[in-house]
Amino acid sequence: MVALGITWILDGLEVTLAGSVAAAWRDEASLGLDASQVGLANSAYLAGAVTGALFFGWLTDRMGRKRMFSVTLGLYLLATAGTAFAWDLPSLFVLRFLTGAGIGGEYSAINSAIQELIPARRRGWTDLVINGSFWIGAALASGATLVVLDPRVFGPDLGWRVAFFFGAAIGAVIIWLRRFIPESPRWLAIHGRLEEADAIVTDIERRVAAQGQALPPVETRAAKVTPRSATSLAEVARTMVRIYPRRVVYGLTLMIAQAFFYNAIFFTYAMMLTDFYDVPAPSVGWYILPFAAGNVLGPLVLGRFFDSWGRRPMIVLTYSASGLLLLASGLAFRAGLLDATTQTLCWSVTFFFASAAASAAYLTVAESFPLEIRAFAIAIFYALGTGLGGVAAPWLFGALIESGSRDQVLLGYVLGAALMLVAAGVARVIGIDAERRSLEDVAKPLSWE
Repeated sequence: MVALGITWILDGLEVTLAGSVAAAWRDEASLGLDASQVGLANSAYLAGAVTGALFFGWLTDRMGRKRMFSVTLGLYLLATAGTAFAWDLPSLFVLRFLTGAGIGGEYSAINSAIQELIPARRRGWTDLVINGSFWIGAALASGATLVVLDPRVFGPDLGWRVAFFFGAAIGAVIIWLRRFIPESPRWLAIHGRLEEADAIVTDIERRVAAQGQALPPVETRAAKVTPRSATSLAEVARTMVRIYPRRVVYGLTLMIAQAFFYNAIFFTYAMMLTDFYDVPAPSVGWYILPFAAGNVLGPLVLGRFFDSWGRRPMIVLTYSASGLLLLASGLAFRAGLLDATTQTLCWSVTFFFASAAASAAYLTVAESFPLEIRAFAIAIFYALGTGLGGVAAPWLFGALIESGSRDQVLLGYVLGAALMLVAAGVARVIGIDAERRSLEDVAKPLSWE
């Protein structure tokens, strides 16, 4: 759980750091960027995540889940440490792009492993909790920025640089921990490596039995499998367009809505507090902590209902609640009814539901397509969702905030809320009831005859 969840912890760390150090990047004693340039640097991170997800997702289906763990995490470590040495906007842009590429590549491999290693009866809750660990990283980053952005501790051009070494230090520990995650037995079996797959499952059974738990007989189903080393891009496209077109529309809608919703709000969180509520930049971390708490609690509290009540009703609930709450808080902001504290409380409640909704989007995409194309499918939907709904969001909201107009900012909130409500409607009509079903029942492997 820890080794798999670190991907989201690191992503939360990076996104929070980028938002929290925005004021430091804008300081003339540092990089001297304006608000739109800060948004551009953050969009570079998201663009890198899109590119990395596609490239490493394609490799993950060919080379295995486990092998990509070290490659993508290693890229992240080098790039985030390099960010500390950025000297102008172009260098910051490139390094943030590479950092995002490492994290994006992680998403495909890790989400595939979660789906293929977790029992069906707990798959939804486990997936949501691991995805929700993003906000543990956010909380860690918030605590770190309270120290490194304190002008009494570090100067304006040094504190934010120290902050980016924090993520590299965490990632270095996890490279060692990743050794204990097995390769997916499902992936091994499809690729003709049956002895390796059997050895992994036998070892799991041995450890469970050693704990004194009796294992009941397995109800087996015979399936003739034609092993393959890779699946062509043409077959990937044919599978999605001809066999699962409704799932493509469904997954894309969920991913675009949550990507815009999250990236628009969170990448500009610090600028909202500093520009409209005059919160000092070193104090922004205090406001992110309760926001992060709401995001962690959402999947923890609501996640179990995705396995018991069901995927479809919970996705409708969480997406609808997120959209309506954001709209309400946006109207209160425009009317001048909120201060920094009440604005943070509104966002914390909103993202209690939005965090579960966003995690559910990854869950839906990861379990809706066949094993042979799972990692690449995750990458495609992450790329399209983030590219269409997320990359432009930080830049757009950065420009709206820089205008200084509450009316302009409200327009952004309305757009984010509308996307979430549309996604809830789509889920109600074409949602998939995948709870407590094996992956092979939800989507038959392509290599089964």
